[in-house]
Amino acid sequence: MDLQSIKHIQKQLPGGGMVLVLETGATITSEAEAMLQALHSRSIGGIKNHLEVLASKGPEKFMSTFYVGYGHKSIGDCGTCTLFIEGVSMLVAKAIQDWPLYSGQEASTRYIDFAHQPFIDPAQTPESHTILETWRTFYMKGLAVLSEELPNRFPKQESEDEKIYTKAIMARAFDIMRSFLPSGASTNLAWHTNFRQAADHLLRLRHHPLKEVRDVAEKIEEALTEAFPSSFGHKRYDATENFNQEWMNIHYYFTKKEGVDFALTQNTVDAHLLSLHNQTLQARPAKTEIPKELTECGTVQFEFL
Repeated sequence: MDLQSIKHIQKQLPGGGMVLVLETGATITSEAEAMLQALHSRSIGGIKNHLEVLASKGPEKFMSTFYVGYGHKSIGDCGTCTLFIEGVSMLVAKAIQDWPLYSGQEASTRYIDFAHQPFIDPAQTPESHTILETWRTFYMKGLAVLSEELPNRFPKQESEDEKIYTKAIMARAFDIMRSFLPSGASTNLAWHTNFRQAADHLLRLRHHPLKEVRDVAEKIEEALTEAFPSSFGHKRYDATENFNQEWMNIHYYFTKKEGVDFALTQNTVDAHLLSLHNQTLQARPAKTEIPKELTECGTVQFEFL
């Protein structure tokens, strides 16, 4: 494969990180694929006829007119893209992942040693630097202690492979100590999404309370607009922007209530309805997902730090 000739869209972040929109080099691009699926819903000419239309007209005008211009959002579900975001804090990663249809991967704190990862420090004071490096020292000390102690608690069995056992011990050590990593530890993540979900999520991310998230959202939007100019650049409405900004700043982050350390704040579970599924729940094999229909039984919500 001639990967050197493929030009990916890259945007540098203020803190030294990067946003990259992957260009796959496909002949039928994501925008073209979305157009073909949309044509399929608007004409019974068949896919071969739609391919001829695509070849003669291209996807640009179609996407800018029907998807962006007319707001046929379902067309945006048919075109996908993959973004790689590097050198951002874990808080940025969590903000991007805080979406019902998020698909992607993040640098795994269970398998990667974060001892030498840069820490994102927006305060940039001697005090903040000391706090972060103190956490780093504790993280490294904990890994050293655990790597010696865990084999004593979980001895290698005769049937276990030495390399696999060693990796499992280290994964266990990372698993324990990652809970002590500061949220400013830098990480990398990938976000695979369709055009519609990207645009809808960016509506919120560009008003996130954390400036670092807002900066990343801005670069993501710039990169997507450059990579897919006919599918991004939606018109902004002041009322919508103001609503999202107010909601994100007031309600997005959890606010601890005075005197409450742990509380069940909402319980909408219908006990009778749930009881009708007893047989299904008891018969469910291990590692088998619960049927989605059971979500109609309700939800519970807890608050805690």
